[in-house]
Amino acid sequence: MNLDFSVIRNQKNLLAFSAGVDSSALFFLLLEQNIPFDIAIVNYNLRVQSKDEVFYAKNLASKYKKNIFLKETKIENISNFEKNARDIRYKFFDEIILENSYENLITAHQLNDKLEWFMMQLSKGAGLVELIGFNEFEQKENHKIYKPLLNITKEELENYLKINNHKYFVDQSNFDEKYKRNYFRHTFSNKFLENFSSGVKKSFEYLQIDLDSLNIQNIPIKKIKELEIFLNQNDDNLNIRTIDLSLKKRGFLLTSAQRNEILKQKEITISHKINISIQQNHIWIAPICSEFIEKKYKELYRINKIPKNIRTYIFREKIELEELVF
Repeated sequence: MNLDFSVIRNQKNLLAFSAGVDSSALFFLLLEQNIPFDIAIVNYNLRVQSKDEVFYAKNLASKYKKNIFLKETKIENISNFEKNARDIRYKFFDEIILENSYENLITAHQLNDKLEWFMMQLSKGAGLVELIGFNEFEQKENHKIYKPLLNITKEELENYLKINNHKYFVDQSNFDEKYKRNYFRHTFSNKFLENFSSGVKKSFEYLQIDLDSLNIQNIPIKKIKELEIFLNQNDDNLNIRTIDLSLKKRGFLLTSAQRNEILKQKEITISHKINISIQQNHIWIAPICSEFIEKKYKELYRINKIPKNIRTYIFREKIELEELVF
């Protein structure tokens, strides 16, 4: 497997580990290239085997002198287990990264995962950005998420582990089709990749080139704390993609209905947490808050054409108007 990890060689990295095929293979692939990293694992305490997986993770950390971070948890409400587990997992990772100044979170998502995501989004009615939502790098608030295996199939990773006699575990819950992702995995993506993996890899490359050519302005012209200001590109499709990417970094995935409402209303609150305002020249995005604004500031904000639903955040964070000059 010709993988190049040089982009993270001299950085502080945290590997999301589960002891399964993907993360076990990535653990040893990173070791082979002397990439510095520590590991983090979450035990949901739903399976007897999970104790063995945690024990294996601790042994690897000890043997190869890696720091290990473990979270023990139990999800009582399993009606939406996948989402709840993901929220717990990434909140845990975020806390570790913030406390220990890691620069990258490395995850073991591979080509099967990328195709599953594509098919799941396709079934919902999605655009290009959502269809290829798995990218090698994803910029978060305080770190990057790095997915180096997106061009490698699960079968290739499993073969690598077997050839090198590396231990790994198979999570039997991955075969339970009550979880939507497993249904897509076993009914469509795995079978499809068995016969067409090279074509799928090429298609994703071309789709990424097409997405890049859209020239989506996902870098704000102003970023102050959690306030982001973007240029209005005078194109609804490009604007909603910019908003989409900003909210995704904040942990929000917009529905099709929400996208339509944003473009229709121009000034809106999403999920009771994020305010968005589309003005003639700019797009403003900031967290919702309910501060009382002093009268003199209300007038200043009005004169300077600060969007109404953004003003309370600016007031609360004591952002000076001079900082908002474009």
